Amino acid sequence: VQLQASGGGLVQAGGSLRLSCADSGRTFSRYGMGWFRQAPGKECEFVAGMNWNGGRSYYADSVKGRFTMSGDNAKTTVYLQMNSLKPEDTAVYYCAVKSIPTPTMAISAFHSWGQGTQVTVSS
Repeated sequence: VQLQASGGGLVQAGGSLRLSCADSGRTFSRYGMGWFRQAPGKECEFVAGMNWNGGRSYYADSVKGRFTMSGDNAKTTVYLQMNSLKPEDTAVYYCAVKSIPTPTMAISAFHSWGQGTQVTVSS
């Protein structure tokens, strides 16, 4: 596993967390990255994506306006700033490499999934 997500934890509703995803093996592609999450008993869902070219990011409707994805200039780390967290945001969060240049939310368009980090939001 080349990608490692970190920064998860337990937070109260309305709080914030910042997740990081570091690339230890030059896994990052020239296209971009994505964040996904999986809650217990639910399917994995897209959260946010970003293209390196232009630095443009895009989000699932459920997190739009609350989460912000960014990356460093060296393209070795991506971040997910999560504000105004809700109990329904509780999940294991994963980062992954985007395989195609166009913005996409499709899981099939991502690869090299890293180990996830647990985010728990209490009410």
